[in-house]
Amino acid sequence: MQNIIIFGAGGHAKAVIDTVEKTGLYQIVGILDGYKPVGSKFYGYEILGDESWLTSSKSLVYSGIVAIGDNWTRASVVAKIKDIMPSFTFITAIHPTASVARGAQIGSGTVLMAGCIVGSDARISDHCVMYAMSVIEHDSQLGHYVTLAPKACTGGNVIICDYTVVSIGAAIIHGKTIGEHAVIGAGSTVLSHIDAFSVAYGTPAKVIRTRVQGERYL
Repeated sequence: MQNIIIFGAGGHAKAVIDTVEKTGLYQIVGILDGYKPVGSKFYGYEILGDESWLTSSKSLVYSGIVAIGDNWTRASVVAKIKDIMPSFTFITAIHPTASVARGAQIGSGTVLMAGCIVGSDARISDHCVMYAMSVIEHDSQLGHYVTLAPKACTGGNVIICDYTVVSIGAAIIHGKTIGEHAVIGAGSTVLSHIDAFSVAYGTPAKVIRTRVQGERYL
């Protein structure tokens, strides 16, 4: 098995750890989280420190995954890791019950959780999260650092741009584009394009307000 590190020790990290364990491909050496006491336990694994731990442990671990739910925060941690250790590689974790169709592409650092579905020739970029039972249909695209919450789904030929989140149970009909840094509210039905930096919800989904880069949504 390949030794890896998990970055993050929150609720989202538990779901990522479960997915990683069930792949049967990786040995989790420990957890890096600067907000937890070194030596304490999280989900059965030891907290080793923060990202700086990597500088003294290059011979032990050189790959892992960032298990932080907020897209912008996840990107910030990835950037910090790359700065500390440029050769660090990010694994892709795919739960054994996920369905990935022929022609689909999955980027590094991305996690596909239990029961999610990736359709034919869909393309998922780096460091995305597809939660349980979420669906991206054929020929659709997810940009970098995109999150699909549980049971969020798209039709075919949908484009979801970088840093956007589609919340629980939201649906996007075929052929629509969601701009970067957008948030689609829970249970919404998207019937038209949604501009970047928008918060939209409802059926049909309407833009309620704009948001700024890095604004938290969790």
